[in-house]
Amino acid sequence: MNRTRIILVAALAVTTGLVLSACAGAAPAGTSDSDAAATPIDGGDLTFAIANDPISLNPSGIGSGNDTWYVTRQLVDSLLYQNPDTGELEPWLATSYTANDDATAFTFELRDDVTFSDGTPFTAANVKATFDDIIAAGALSQSVSSFVGYQETKVIDDDTVEVHFSTPNAAFPNSTAAVGLGIVGDATLAVPFADRADGKSVVGTGPFTLDTYTKDVETVLTARDDYAWAPEALGNDGRAHLDTVTFQIVPEASVRTGSLTSDQVDVIGGVQPNDVQTLDDAGYPLVSRGNPGISFGLSFNLARPVVSDIAVREAISAAIDPKVVRDTALNDLFHVATSALAKNTPSWADEGEHFSYDPDHASELLDEAGWTEGADGIRTKDGQPLTLRLAWITNFGPNQTSLELIQQQLKTVGIDVVLEGSTVPEFLEKQASGDFDIVWGNLSRADGDVLRTQYSVATTKLNIDDPELEALLQDQLAAGDKAARDKILAEAQARIASQYYQIPVHELTSILSTQSTVHGVSFGADSRLDSLVGAWKDAN
Repeated sequence: MNRTRIILVAALAVTTGLVLSACAGAAPAGTSDSDAAATPIDGGDLTFAIANDPISLNPSGIGSGNDTWYVTRQLVDSLLYQNPDTGELEPWLATSYTANDDATAFTFELRDDVTFSDGTPFTAANVKATFDDIIAAGALSQSVSSFVGYQETKVIDDDTVEVHFSTPNAAFPNSTAAVGLGIVGDATLAVPFADRADGKSVVGTGPFTLDTYTKDVETVLTARDDYAWAPEALGNDGRAHLDTVTFQIVPEASVRTGSLTSDQVDVIGGVQPNDVQTLDDAGYPLVSRGNPGISFGLSFNLARPVVSDIAVREAISAAIDPKVVRDTALNDLFHVATSALAKNTPSWADEGEHFSYDPDHASELLDEAGWTEGADGIRTKDGQPLTLRLAWITNFGPNQTSLELIQQQLKTVGIDVVLEGSTVPEFLEKQASGDFDIVWGNLSRADGDVLRTQYSVATTKLNIDDPELEALLQDQLAAGDKAARDKILAEAQARIASQYYQIPVHELTSILSTQSTVHGVSFGADSRLDSLVGAWKDAN
């Protein structure tokens, strides 16, 4: 079997890949000249306010999105680390990996000095057990989509493991850098998958362990004294500088901002666009980074007859002015989207030619499709009003403003949209039932394979059955060469755009704010909170 050997070389300098706020005068924590010159201080407790309860502390389970991964990233390590500045894969639990020519087999050479938080050694058997556990969990795991074509994981020896697929999966090495594929110990796997949400059984190799979890209140983590294997790019190869990290649940963005400015917390997540200027003017450092992955936009349930008509989908696209939505609901830290993929994603291609604001054209398309305007301005066809149900998650504040603007824009061309906001669990139930016409959302991941997880027949909740698109999504998994894979993913983006399976509106930017005494808090390549092993606070 022919193999390509890939040696993972750690970065020589600490890099964070952060984007400064256009209006911010202060550099983000962890990137300023003063931080670079300062000597980290050991000790201290960090309080971090986030918007949502994690729901599940099982790393491969289904939680509340970013806020869950902020916490679980501290508990588990990954085989590889994706450098947020370069996008390159670097060593973590694995020192190197090899791939065969058709991307169906990957061999990982592992560190031999790593232990789990319960003192047991980390070996290849733990990698196999973790991956097999995800497969066995099936739909209960948010990570199962990374294992398309999974055949088996073989333990070669304690420090070598092979992962085999029946079909090509060139995206798999990148997937191993994700929190959801973080390796857990035997004590975790001894507990049924559905019973791990409270985190009591989660045993990882990460720099922190779970102290307490109080639902909808807080999660408290404690540093491991014996931790010594963080990625070089994080700037600390030993025990975390901090003693504890407490993630407090503070749903209201304005309350989180007030908690920071009144010195009640050290860091806040989910900074809302309208708070950016306030925090900057008050001297609180901002950390921001554009999210890779799927842009915020409208996707359609093609099992519903009305939106299965491409003319209706194109009309909806032409009736939306994404720049007005971005400028009203957000700020210029957020890009107007021009593709299903965000610009910060490897393999992004600009498909803006398909998306032009033209309400007159939208009206023409609807007229031609047989939808006539009624007395109330809403179009009808065969006695049926053009009323569409739009499902969305309430976990990002600007969503409601964005969607109310889109609702108004669509009403001007005779389309009635009913907005149905819900929590993450309720949203997932609605998706599973298919009880929606349109869905609003995004998905952060630093690899173009995220298109497959959203739009492939095997994984989509959108009932897309498009052989041309499916072939492209599968072909990119077989392309070991980056240039070839980029080309295929560009064609996939063009197909999604031309068929209006998704109408991109704006990209997501993740924003944190910190006290000026906090250093080393940064985003990873997926624009979620990175490991806090290198974070520290000034002495009191």
